[in-house]
Amino acid sequence: MRQDRPDPQTLSRLRSGLLVREARSIAGLTQAQLAEAVGTKQSVISRWERGLDEPRIGTLARLLRACGLEADVAFRRLDDVDRAQVRGTMRLSPEERLVQVEQLSELVTRARPVPARA
Repeated sequence: MRQDRPDPQTLSRLRSGLLVREARSIAGLTQAQLAEAVGTKQSVISRWERGLDEPRIGTLARLLRACGLEADVAFRRLDDVDRAQVRGTMRLSPEERLVQVEQLSELVTRARPVPARA
């Protein structure tokens, strides 16, 4: 029976070469086809799969997308700033949170570049 997603064992070990190989296999792609889809060479895909080199996280995400998969895991370090921000937000009342969201929305709107007129 053919799998439709990588083996959880592979994900837990975070061995990107195995993940690339398994995702490519699930997608039914050759190394050359995957390389073409992500704009690299077949030899680079081979090096990644054999563990001789590691793709960057962004490249790994592109490889997975090219295989019809999407990583839903965020790789980031938790720090005290993140936790302090969450605690602060949780202490706000619903009205205060709404004000905060409105202010952020206004800031984003002002930060967007104005399109040039022809």
